[in-house]
Amino acid sequence: MTTMWEQLQFLRPGWADLFQILFVAFLLYRVLLVLQRTRAMQIMLGVVVLALMYGVSRLLDLILIRRLLETGFQYGAIAALVVFQPELRAALARLGRTRMIRAFQRLEGSRVVDEIVEAAEQLARARHGAIIVIEQSVGLGEYADTGSEVDARVSAEMLTTIFTPYSPLHDGAVLISADQIRTAGAILPLTQSSIKDRSLGTRHRAALGLSEETDAIVVVVSEETAQLSVAIGGRLERDVSLERLRSILQGVAPTADLALPVQNPVIGVS
Repeated sequence: MTTMWEQLQFLRPGWADLFQILFVAFLLYRVLLVLQRTRAMQIMLGVVVLALMYGVSRLLDLILIRRLLETGFQYGAIAALVVFQPELRAALARLGRTRMIRAFQRLEGSRVVDEIVEAAEQLARARHGAIIVIEQSVGLGEYADTGSEVDARVSAEMLTTIFTPYSPLHDGAVLISADQIRTAGAILPLTQSSIKDRSLGTRHRAALGLSEETDAIVVVVSEETAQLSVAIGGRLERDVSLERLRSILQGVAPTADLALPVQNPVIGVS
């Protein structure tokens, strides 16, 4: 009996084992958070089905099916990198940001905030669609390269001019870094998540897509409803008031506020 007990001692987890179990469980939890409600989750379910088929083929000794699945699995890693590229990119971007780093950073100087709020008010009043991106800790260089360099001081007049209908750059996004308009007419990635609300247009989907991959604050002005929306961290708050927008840009409103089901509808896709 003593000998058998000694042989089973390896089943008793130590502190290191418990730490590894908790760490792996946390990683799996974060991966599921990234994949939830995305096309990647459906692909993951497909992979699980293939794994079950492989297990059944081995159990029943179905040689042909087993060989075909084994051949497919050999190239599965490369295929996964291609298929899951958007999700992996978003996950790696989030991995480099802790909750503290993701908290809103104050824009330097109230002048920039005032100019953005004033521009949003004028654009909404005129029903001119717009998407304004405020860079935070994650750089937006790759998106800036898709637009035209402006390198001008942030001002309400400049922003409203850029988004005037039929102007050359009004269809893209404006990227603001510190107190400078870095780029206009930039192309942003559309969200990979399924959205049931058909009233959301391309600008809203682009705002969500960028907020899923970076910590940028994205302000959207709808030309159909003249409403303001703000996307941060893969969440979109609609029908934002000017006061609310100002508090967000100044860092007064914490990130958690975007998840509160208050009067303004919040669409979470993260």
